[in-house]
Amino acid sequence: TLGNFWQTAWLEFYDHMEGDEWTIFLIGAALVPALAFWGFNGILLVADITGKPTFITRYRIQLGKNDPVDRKKLWKAIYTALGNQFFVSFPMLVPMFYIMKWWENTFSKELPTFQWFLVELSIFTVVEEILFYYTHRLAHHPVLYKHIHKKHHEWTAPIGVVSIYAHPIEHIVSNTLPVMTGPMIMGSHIVSVSAWFSIALVTTSISHCGYHLPLLPSPEFHDFHHLKFNQCYGVLGVLDFLHGTDKMFRQTKAFERHKVLLSLTPLSESIPEPPKKEE
Repeated sequence: TLGNFWQTAWLEFYDHMEGDEWTIFLIGAALVPALAFWGFNGILLVADITGKPTFITRYRIQLGKNDPVDRKKLWKAIYTALGNQFFVSFPMLVPMFYIMKWWENTFSKELPTFQWFLVELSIFTVVEEILFYYTHRLAHHPVLYKHIHKKHHEWTAPIGVVSIYAHPIEHIVSNTLPVMTGPMIMGSHIVSVSAWFSIALVTTSISHCGYHLPLLPSPEFHDFHHLKFNQCYGVLGVLDFLHGTDKMFRQTKAFERHKVLLSLTPLSESIPEPPKKEE
């Protein structure tokens, strides 16, 4: 029944757009993911700027950091994120559009089944993990780090919008291409592309948000990367485990906290950092 609902809704939308594939693609691949990104980060920004609601701020990972956030630094991050979206991500959708048209499936009037979407989602995730891990680790090479990746690491205690606060070259190679490649390989339907882009943007925002909130994926892994720089390069952590780039992380309390929080008690309280040794 739910499948029939979405199929009917898609056909109505397709007819309303009069089959204009370019407009449909822009709405699905650009507008919907952008709304998901800024909608989610808008809520986080209120907490970052005002410290309210306390329900969110009490789940802060790096206690005492961004409390409140440096507004000058924040506006710089927002302007850069918007610039990357409008002048990097959106132009990259042009060649993607023609690649997707070549597959002759992206704008099909028949939606993929939910089961097939889950298969695609798994493939997208694996492709992103591989491409992001190696491009991200390459960006930490001293030469590339100094001129490119250092910008992203200006935030040792990141917030959500910092997920796309990066040098334009990094935004192309490490942020955008790993997410775009899976759908281009699979020739996915625009609805699948839209859902995947939205999930990817919200997920990376969670990884950078600085809050370990109940029921959401744990951001401890990537937050630790921003804190220590040379640990935890990937998304899932699989390649970090295989390459041994998470050994330091696994010896910390942050690793113990790296799980989905299923209660209302912040993990910073139930699994606190050990007291610092007096010099």
